[in-house]
Amino acid sequence: MAGERHGLVGVIGRDLIRNAKIPLVLLVAVIISAVSVVTVAHKTRLLIAEKERSAIDFDSLDIEWRNLLLEENALGDHSRVENIATETLHMQHVDPAQENIVITQ
Repeated sequence: MAGERHGLVGVIGRDLIRNAKIPLVLLVAVIISAVSVVTVAHKTRLLIAEKERSAIDFDSLDIEWRNLLLEENALGDHSRVENIATETLHMQHVDPAQENIVITQ
């Protein structure tokens, strides 16, 4: 056995397993922790970007909603005036295509 050659990697690996179990476990824990930190940071950045896109979409929809409310109010005023004219003043809508116009006094 004196002339037997051993590979350096094998000798180091056997030595670590036999004599340095705690540092080996700590090394694995550090590597797992580092990978976890990188993964969580990446997912956090993705979520922040998604939140910003959602905020932009929300603002866009809010502006559109306000414009629709303004449009509804503007259109509602015309129908309100028309309702008052027909119910209170007994006015009728005149079709310009009609040839006979009846005037009542």
